[in-house]
Amino acid sequence: MFRHMSASDRIIARFFASTVKQGTLEVHFEGGGTETFGTPAPGFENLSVRLREGATRQILTDPRLGAAEAFMDGKLVIEGGGIMELIHMLRANQPWDKGQRLRPPTFLRRLKDRVAHLRAATNRASSSKSNVAHHYDIGNDLYELMLDAPHMQYSCAYWPREGMTLEEAQHEKLAHIAAKLALEPGQEVLDIGCGWGGMAIFLAQKAGVRVTGITLSEEQLALARKRAEVAGVADKVSFELVDYRDLAASGRRFDRIVSVGMFEHVGQPQFETYFRAVGNLMHQDGVALIHTIGRMGQPGMTDAFTRKYIFPGGYIPALSETIAASEKVRLIASDVENLRIHYAKTLRCWYDRCMAHQSEIEAMYDPRFFRMWTFYLSGATAAFENGGMCNFQIQYIRDRRALPLSRDYISEAEKKLLA
Repeated sequence: MFRHMSASDRIIARFFASTVKQGTLEVHFEGGGTETFGTPAPGFENLSVRLREGATRQILTDPRLGAAEAFMDGKLVIEGGGIMELIHMLRANQPWDKGQRLRPPTFLRRLKDRVAHLRAATNRASSSKSNVAHHYDIGNDLYELMLDAPHMQYSCAYWPREGMTLEEAQHEKLAHIAAKLALEPGQEVLDIGCGWGGMAIFLAQKAGVRVTGITLSEEQLALARKRAEVAGVADKVSFELVDYRDLAASGRRFDRIVSVGMFEHVGQPQFETYFRAVGNLMHQDGVALIHTIGRMGQPGMTDAFTRKYIFPGGYIPALSETIAASEKVRLIASDVENLRIHYAKTLRCWYDRCMAHQSEIEAMYDPRFFRMWTFYLSGATAAFENGGMCNFQIQYIRDRRALPLSRDYISEAEKKLLA
């Protein structure tokens, strides 16, 4: 099979032959040949890919990172669709939860997993600010084009109903989280990783609480303060450029703590430090809500593309290692929710908005940045639709009597916040 091809083209052809079963993919190889893989199927794309000079070498040298960089460099060209469609086709043909037979891991697999675990980013305080700046200080203009205008939420939205807009789903997310905090007027709330201030402003407006938001992004800090002024809550909300570890060391205490989309940046070796800080920042009867991207399976490792281009120092946690770290400091996981498909729906909205503003984004940066950014959004979407990624919302308390005995208070508070 594929005897007419060069050795390098044959390797790539065998990969597509083993992967693409549903949907069709026509591949124009660098060596000049063309092959079609798969068969038409409902819900799967029919695409064509052209490998230009240099693409094959990039892909074979480092298949995951190399394919991404070949696309970024314009050497992997997709016809009949975009990068979202191509990655969906490849990932949907091999879904993480397809029901394969479960076998115990081999010794080599256990050894590989152990090595990957030891290589996880440490993300110490000295490097945290530069890691955050790599992603969040690239300019607010890009995020304003991509995110929901009212709250600028750069995290998973909440989609309890069909037909919702991104703006509605992000508003619902804020209310969903706020309800789990069991807020009372006048309480002091800490927002760790406050972004552009959307959560802090919402809580101040809807729950009558005072909020301190902290971030390591100077771009986010400036815009968050401006947005609080415009919203008329600058007297109830303050934003600070400070690391959570330094704030915990100051001895300050809060009634409630919320952290959305920040735990992914902590780094696995710092998990216990993070939860010790959360525990020390809470009053004894306090409540914390951690919203994070997570793995549905066992602990893993951040892929090379994400480490290099998107979130240096970042690490997506499994639920097991997250709870294990918090248990060490006697934080009680009082409620856990898995948002399985919600982030995929959110990411598709962001992708569509970026595609609609392609010329503007390319003018801000360049075409290679645009291809890198859309590859990131497409890969993330596939990871939540067919890979092992999800979102966890974990509620923590220090005192077992800090909350009502039933969860009814959550839905009741949510209705009031949305009224």
